[in-house]
Amino acid sequence: MDNRLPYYMTYPMPLLYDDDRMNRRDYEYMKSMYPETAKRLIPYVEEECDRLEYDGSIMYDEYPDRLQLRLMCRRIYERVKDQEEQPGKWLSDLIEVVAYQELCRRRCEYRNCRRRLY
Repeated sequence: MDNRLPYYMTYPMPLLYDDDRMNRRDYEYMKSMYPETAKRLIPYVEEECDRLEYDGSIMYDEYPDRLQLRLMCRRIYERVKDQEEQPGKWLSDLIEVVAYQELCRRRCEYRNCRRRLY
């Protein structure tokens, strides 16, 4: 018998999208470990980020406008404050942290997607 391997098996190519898949899996796992309050905020933050996800959005500016980001967080706070027992500064701070982290993740995905296209 001939023990030679086909050419495509001799030099295995790394999977191109494996890193993205592993990063997404890690992100989802870490998100599942959030405290309960942060978990309740995630759908509102994702909804607001979905609304801002278009070409030319402030989300993708090199230096996003702090006022616009604060207004985005304020809109989320106005929708969420009725569901919390004692909303206050801590809730708005938590919303900002979760929102900025989500924005950062989406900006990275956007950059990686554009890099593959060009």
